[in-house]
Amino acid sequence: MAANHIADRKNTVFIILCGIFITNAVLAELIGVKIFSLEATLGFPAAQIPVLEGFVLDFNLSAGALIWPVVFVTSDLINEYFGTKGVKKISYLAVGLIAYTFVVVFMTTGLSPAQFWLDTNATDAQGRPFDVNLAYTKLFSQSLSIIVASITAFLVGQLLDAYIFQALRHRTGSRLIWLRATGSTLVSQLVDSFLILTLAFYVLGNWTLAQVISTGIIQYIYKMTVAVVLTPVIYVAHHWIDRYLGEKTAEQLMHQAEEQNF
Repeated sequence: MAANHIADRKNTVFIILCGIFITNAVLAELIGVKIFSLEATLGFPAAQIPVLEGFVLDFNLSAGALIWPVVFVTSDLINEYFGTKGVKKISYLAVGLIAYTFVVVFMTTGLSPAQFWLDTNATDAQGRPFDVNLAYTKLFSQSLSIIVASITAFLVGQLLDAYIFQALRHRTGSRLIWLRATGSTLVSQLVDSFLILTLAFYVLGNWTLAQVISTGIIQYIYKMTVAVVLTPVIYVAHHWIDRYLGEKTAEQLMHQAEEQNF
């Protein structure tokens, strides 16, 4: 296979993985404003599990948590073939694009709404008065503390995941993909889940420590469950990338990724 052709295929793999990574990272931040009940969504009553004194645990999740596991699975694939250098590069880019997204969205909330848009949407489906501009502003105007906490937790979680992944890879070689993928996610998601809640709602907000711990437990259980369920996806993607690059090129790429750190 010609050198230029190999380089093109490497770039294609990196671009596809980065596209999936960034799209889901930005989407997770945007839809994260909605907190939903997993029990109600599935048609079950609230769990009401007693965890700490005076506080019960329900399966209430940020909508953003639905797709965060995709971000970390994609991150593991980038790490596998392009090392921590590749993960750091795309993580810093994602942070910049997430910040840009928040700035643009915030600016749009200050735009004067067109009167015909307000009139057209003046009532809801039941005929009740409805302020569509207020709804738009409420939906997209996240507090600065939440934005800062979210970006901080994302970056810390990503970098931690990258280094743990490579440390496990150094010990296991090309074997046990599931171990380094799940092991790195196990630690990084623990930090990510509790760091954002602690910063945004305890340090900079008005939540109690019991609320932070209870909500964090649910977020972590969900993310880890989905990460385990998505493990076969890593093997499928790994197989596809190896075939696309060629076994020899894929092995060389993974070896180079490991040598970046050890």
